[in-house]
Amino acid sequence: MAVNRAGSCNPAVVKIGIVFLGLSLVGYLLGPPLYWHLLEGLAAVRRSSSAASCPPCNCDCDSDSRPVLSIPQGLGNGSFTEKNFAELLSEELKLREAEALESQQRADMALLEAKKLTSQYQKEADKCNSGMETCEEAREKAEAALASQKQESALWEQRARQRGWKEGGVRARVQSQGGIETF
Repeated sequence: MAVNRAGSCNPAVVKIGIVFLGLSLVGYLLGPPLYWHLLEGLAAVRRSSSAASCPPCNCDCDSDSRPVLSIPQGLGNGSFTEKNFAELLSEELKLREAEALESQQRADMALLEAKKLTSQYQKEADKCNSGMETCEEAREKAEAALASQKQESALWEQRARQRGWKEGGVRARVQSQGGIETF
């Protein structure tokens, strides 16, 4: 590429490179479908030119003479009739119905079991919620009792202070039955 003195590429060279890259991308994306389309067109032209030399097809396309459901060649010799084929189809249908019914029963049993488990878990959750409510009520009562005890303790402490009690410095006198005082 042509580089300017400033170190950047020439704008014309960059444009040419981008155009080349775009054309390459278009060719990459559109090339294979166009190739196959042209190939089919050429094959169609060849077939149309060679159709005049091809003899007409000799096929037996009578839909009235052939049954809708045909029995394979080796089985239609008397050991396997259309009646036996219908019986086999009927038996296959009954087997599939039985399988479907069994599958439905298993699904119903699984659904019933899931409902039972859901009910059991719901009962356990209700018990837990009830226990939590009881516990919360007991906690609130305990907090109220504690607050009451703190108030009562504060009242007793206030009375004791009014009568001369000082915290930590005074020892109480205890008199035993024998008249001995201890400190």
